[in-house]
Amino acid sequence: MKIEIFDAQPSEMKKERRGIQSVEVGGQLLVALVDEGAPMLLRDLALKAGMTSAKAHPYLVSFGNIGLIQQDPVSGRYELGPFALQMGLISLQLLDPVKIAIPEITRLSEQIEHTVALAVLGNNGPTIVHLNESRQAVHVKMRTGTVVSTLSTATGRVFSAFLPPKLVEKLTARELGSAAGSGQDNSKTTAKDLEQLLGEVRRRGVARSVGEPTAGINALSAPVFDHAGNIVLAVTVIGASGALDPSWTGDAAIKLKECATQISEKMGYRR
Repeated sequence: MKIEIFDAQPSEMKKERRGIQSVEVGGQLLVALVDEGAPMLLRDLALKAGMTSAKAHPYLVSFGNIGLIQQDPVSGRYELGPFALQMGLISLQLLDPVKIAIPEITRLSEQIEHTVALAVLGNNGPTIVHLNESRQAVHVKMRTGTVVSTLSTATGRVFSAFLPPKLVEKLTARELGSAAGSGQDNSKTTAKDLEQLLGEVRRRGVARSVGEPTAGINALSAPVFDHAGNIVLAVTVIGASGALDPSWTGDAAIKLKECATQISEKMGYRR
């Protein structure tokens, strides 16, 4: 994951702000350490930050004094210090996956001109928590709060592919039991079929449903992971079968995966 420092303020506001250049220069060392994700020798760290070792060393001493970095006394390598770790933990506690994802899926919806939904795992299964509707009408009964199938929807399948197996078994058993009680026939979905389906989702990094559970509606869904590698959201593109290409390598699938990856990186996820 490449990390960049940028200023999102309008250009006219930048002229009115005065920063401290030395802080920005030294900050490149911290960016380099985070980007590397492992302890580094002084020469390698300085090179990655675009400066000489002699220039980098005073910054590292100051950062060490406040706990932003620390140096291993044996190997001499530098790594993030205890204060940097505390800052990271506080930041993770404040992260709101849905809040982070909404601007990203809004852009995605505008790019591909299809409805995009966000879902989380609720008490009763995958639950829609936000819908960014496109101008193209989609005749499907879905709104905020809708609980979707773990077996027959792209959203449910992406959760099933990346959740712990025991939890998936529980959700699947509950769904099959409810279906049996209502007289619906789900016997076509065997354990072997389901595992093959979910295995493909893991390989592709995206789930899809073509004409199910609603005829004439296609959907593609991709997972969003947090810093610990746990799935926290599903981003789902929904469209009419004549308009949304459900192929694994289609434009919608590619842009969907890119969007989900960007959200995951903002959640602290590293491959």
